[in-house]
Amino acid sequence: MNLPSRGALARVLLCIASATSLTGPSGSAFAAAPLHGGQAPGYYRVMVGDIEVTALSDGTIDFPMDELLTGERPEAIRSAFRKAFQPLPAETSMNQFLVNTGSRLVLIDTGAGDAFGPTLGRMLASLRAAGYAPEQVDDIVITHMHADHTGGLARDGERVFPNAVLHIARADLDFWMNPANQARAPEGVRASFAVAQKALGPYIAAGRLAPFDGATQIVPGVRALPTPGHTPGHTCYAIESRGQMLLAWGDVVHASPVQFADPSVRIAWDSHDRAAEHEREKVFADAAARGFLVAGSHLPFPAMGHVARAADGKGYAFVPVTYSVNRKPAPPAPTSK
Repeated sequence: MNLPSRGALARVLLCIASATSLTGPSGSAFAAAPLHGGQAPGYYRVMVGDIEVTALSDGTIDFPMDELLTGERPEAIRSAFRKAFQPLPAETSMNQFLVNTGSRLVLIDTGAGDAFGPTLGRMLASLRAAGYAPEQVDDIVITHMHADHTGGLARDGERVFPNAVLHIARADLDFWMNPANQARAPEGVRASFAVAQKALGPYIAAGRLAPFDGATQIVPGVRALPTPGHTPGHTCYAIESRGQMLLAWGDVVHASPVQFADPSVRIAWDSHDRAAEHEREKVFADAAARGFLVAGSHLPFPAMGHVARAADGKGYAFVPVTYSVNRKPAPPAPTSK
């Protein structure tokens, strides 16, 4: 009989000792532990020149995209989500963006607050986890006045951001603050009137509402660009510094597995769906040609990346940012010809 070498025997004994150390007296593993569930508050930072932009997660909500999207057959929509390994209803991100220019702290949208149930309304936790307090916000800019973008403005009749000036396109204010529009609005968006009016009330009473018209510089480095269609005053915000740009585009996209490949697909919540389609195509083409970063309210968190032309030339693709620990500015974008 061949006996194992002294070295081999030592290795066997070491394995036995290691296995024994991982089990209790009855042989059960100490590694067994209860599942915790949930996620950490969501934030992610990028640099745009000298400006720091932090994506903030408000949570997610399930939407039946095969029922809400128009301009494509429901089975084709379901197929696109299957190919993206996403079940329906689609778990959809709600995102906001905090812009630190070095002299001003600007928040783009405020999340849903308590308007949509327990899976949303987490923006404040994300904001605090990112190292900021709501009292530090100097300016709030709203992409549009749907409830998932304005619900986080107020709580119990008080301003959540007591020191902030609230900037909203006048076209959206005129539409969403008009009771006559509320009475004839589709049921799917009717609740946004009440939420917006309730959320804006404390800022109006405090003299902290600053409407604007058209393309407007909100603060140095943050510029409003009108993109009407999804709502009458839907607005994108360009963050610009040292030749770099990030476009926070609000609700240009709701369903990334479908709308990048086919920008003509619209959603039931559009006030003017053909205008929204036109703006989406225009924004996609510009982002693909110029190579700037984009940030979307309903792109998968952290919701930042680039738009590229599809290989077949018939649509577009979303290229998410690569996780980075050093947050260095991106290289200058190529100049379009």
